[in-house]
Amino acid sequence: MSEVHAQTVAYVRDTMIPQEAPPPTEAGAIKWLRENLFSSWLNAILTVVSLYVIYWVVSHVAGWMLFGIWDAGSLSECREVRDATYGEGASVACWAVLTDRWDQLMFGFYPSELYWRPVLALVLFLVAIAPVLYDSLPRKMLWFTAASPFVLFFLLWGGTIWGPLAVAAGFAIGWAVLRFATPVIGDLGGIVAAFVVPILYWFFAVGPIAGALGNAIPIGIEFVPSDDFGGFMLAFVIGIAGIILSLPLGILLALGRQSDLFIINKFSVIFIEVIRGVPLIVWLFTASLLLNYFLPPGTNFDLMLRVIIMVTLFSAAYLAEVVRGGLAALPRGQYEGADSLGLDYWQSMRLIILPQALKISIPGIVSTFIGLFKDTTLVVFIGLLDPIGLSNAIRATTDWNGIYWELFIFIGLCFFVCCYAMSQYSQWLERKLRTDHR
Repeated sequence: MSEVHAQTVAYVRDTMIPQEAPPPTEAGAIKWLRENLFSSWLNAILTVVSLYVIYWVVSHVAGWMLFGIWDAGSLSECREVRDATYGEGASVACWAVLTDRWDQLMFGFYPSELYWRPVLALVLFLVAIAPVLYDSLPRKMLWFTAASPFVLFFLLWGGTIWGPLAVAAGFAIGWAVLRFATPVIGDLGGIVAAFVVPILYWFFAVGPIAGALGNAIPIGIEFVPSDDFGGFMLAFVIGIAGIILSLPLGILLALGRQSDLFIINKFSVIFIEVIRGVPLIVWLFTASLLLNYFLPPGTNFDLMLRVIIMVTLFSAAYLAEVVRGGLAALPRGQYEGADSLGLDYWQSMRLIILPQALKISIPGIVSTFIGLFKDTTLVVFIGLLDPIGLSNAIRATTDWNGIYWELFIFIGLCFFVCCYAMSQYSQWLERKLRTDHR
């Protein structure tokens, strides 16, 4: 240090002070509590009141749920066990209704010796949907995904194997018509023919062909009618079928509503507005009571199939508007860029427009799926025993007459798990497809 500097500066530090830990009030849990729960006198009062409410709810509900009875054959037996274990009149849940009626809540009236079939169908469905949900899996698995609907139908309903095979042949016929008829009658004519010909085949030819093959070569498993379906199996069948079928139909309706072709545009608009303008319960009653009046006499149109069709159409109308919002959110330059590359309409939609529009529409699409899955409980009003319908049937018996909360809590928890899983997957997919640099 120079002499001048030494005379003007009292002290100059030539070593660094060791780093010390921050004060306890400025780090860790204490800092979080001070900033989030006790940042002001009003927040402090609200925190204390909230803690008291949480304590009151947990003290009254947790004991009722955790110290429940799991082993009893009826509500009266459950009360006897409660009085002997916890004292007369103690407040505890009677979860024994779940153990006693577990099979019925899961499978309805499906034959108990055939439970392996819906369980195997669920496992195969998870395997089939995996390559659609996660692109890291081999693309060759999509062949099994395409065949899974017919395999699952055969497992759940049984009967002759020729029915699902005959229905699957309709898709092959549509593909053949699209490939060989398009060069002759044009793109639009080929697309229309690819839709009309399979529909006519399914309506008029599938039944006779499957019946003839079944009589000639009887290959199949035990048939289970739709009346035996119930519980969560029924909710899953209707919900999954509606979700899978409504998405492509909703995309087509969204494209049809933006089409410049007058008939396609007006048909899409009328379909969407009419379906969305009427409550789902009305369409379910229509499927249950009125649809048979429009069919030929003696036609046996399965009620579950009618419900799946109505639920699919109802969900597709809402999905069409969700997808149309995604299409409207894209700038005009995306369409012009596709035109500048020389792509035709379907190529531009498949490669450029729809991938971006569907990415934007993910939250709305998943919300529609969640609403559809929860709306499957409405089928109780037309006589199908979904979980809510089965809970009513269980409570109507003499063994469990008077039990309420345990069944509804279990059913609500199961629906919450399924809906929460869909919500979490959609959020993961949004993060995966995010292309910005925030």
